[in-house]
Amino acid sequence: MALTEALEKVLRDAGAALVGFGDMQGVENCSYPVGVSVAIPIPIPIIEGITEGPTKEYSDTYYAMNAKLNEIITQGANFLKEQGYQAFAQTTDVVKEDSNWQTKIPHKTVATRAGLGWIGKSCLLITPQFGGAVRISSLLTDAPLQLHEPINHSKCGNCQICKEACPAQALKGVLWHLGMKREELFEKEP
Repeated sequence: MALTEALEKVLRDAGAALVGFGDMQGVENCSYPVGVSVAIPIPIPIIEGITEGPTKEYSDTYYAMNAKLNEIITQGANFLKEQGYQAFAQTTDVVKEDSNWQTKIPHKTVATRAGLGWIGKSCLLITPQFGGAVRISSLLTDAPLQLHEPINHSKCGNCQICKEACPAQALKGVLWHLGMKREELFEKEP
């Protein structure tokens, strides 16, 4: 499909390492039929530097990557609008977490629907290409894009590395599946 390929090119040219298109029909709070998910990898030296906890370099990289993701999905949304479709870029300035650390339409929901990965025992999106070392964002649209196969179950198997490494011991170590409540994966409060 020419529109799908053209949008993917726009997103990749803007810096997306991973791009997926997902069916959002039936997703609570979502009035758009299609979600577009993008991911960029966190640089390995940044990941290696946080073994003892967050660092200034990690924080700086986190905000810089969020800005880059905002730019990528805004370019994608603008491209779709130029083609005559509705598009909503879920940028950090418009998407806000509630008191329960949740957003109306989570980027991870869009990412699993778009086949980028699954929710790991760490509660992070896990991708085959980069593991959990990614930052993600998304946009919503009514454009008739060619959809990817969703991922509806964890592929973590018996691995417990995330659970064992969690300094707060908040992770329960259970396998995620579509429809699972976040509270089944971790303890928010001790």
